[in-house]
Amino acid sequence: MKTFSRFVLAGLVLSLAACADYDRRLNSSSTSYLGTDGSLFSQTTNAGKVAESKSYWDGDDVSGSPSIVISLSKQTASFYKGNKLVGVSAISSGRDGFETPPGRYKILEKKIEYRSNLYGNYVDANGEVVVKNVSVKTDPMPPGTRFEGAPMPYWMRLSSGGVGMHQGFLPGVPDSHGCIRMPEKMAKIYNQTVSIGTPVTIEM
Repeated sequence: MKTFSRFVLAGLVLSLAACADYDRRLNSSSTSYLGTDGSLFSQTTNAGKVAESKSYWDGDDVSGSPSIVISLSKQTASFYKGNKLVGVSAISSGRDGFETPPGRYKILEKKIEYRSNLYGNYVDANGEVVVKNVSVKTDPMPPGTRFEGAPMPYWMRLSSGGVGMHQGFLPGVPDSHGCIRMPEKMAKIYNQTVSIGTPVTIEM
């Protein structure tokens, strides 16, 4: 019985390791995705057009206090002015193991140019990537390298723990390390329209 339990435990460890390896493939430029329109694409293609076709903005001439409601189940970020819905953006929230936490937040910080302090690449003195898609918490830094954070344009911070909204790749499924990725066009509009203190609700 003890031998059987050891086999089960070993199998569980291997399966968890396999899941971790699979998650890394989600950041690979060679991975193909099935888009929301049924087409196949990868990070090297213009996949953002699929997400942008599902998004819209009609709030330039509307007054009212801004607020955002993010739906994890629908993978959308809805923008309101007052009680009027003026825009919807497709999103990609946190994948398994890095789930975006539901709750009520406020915009704490916004920047046009921003880089992650947790995820990115280890690069050499010439800026060449030595190890890509690393976490500074778990991946040791090779000698002679430095950490270069992943770019997060149009950054809008929601928590001190590093969760925020920003421009990023949208494969049509939850894919991030916990942040809310948006198409460039929508991330830019949202960033320009929100203020520090704008309420953001993340719901299932």
